[in-house]
Amino acid sequence: MRCFWVYILASKPLGTLYIGVTNGLIRRVEQHRSGEGSAFTRRYRVHLLVWFEEFGEIDQAIQREKTMKEWPRDWKLNLIERHNPNWIDLYPTLPGVAPMGPL
Repeated sequence: MRCFWVYILASKPLGTLYIGVTNGLIRRVEQHRSGEGSAFTRRYRVHLLVWFEEFGEIDQAIQREKTMKEWPRDWKLNLIERHNPNWIDLYPTLPGVAPMGPL
């Protein structure tokens, strides 16, 4: 079964946010961290994975991403803080991620 993820990256707690969708969460976060993900995340150093949600269908994931991008900022912050109140970087907790040094 194929999986898709909607994710939120942050520059720091309560900082600049980026919402994306992907079929390879680890690979995509690594692209953002290396500066290859998008010009926006590279420019604003948005690289902390602070929230993600898995979907079985790409249509559902894309709709969720589009909906979330229309939300007010407060709604996005509330979503993150409900699931990740300390704004920890979730990337190192993903299964299959090799230990890494500081960014």
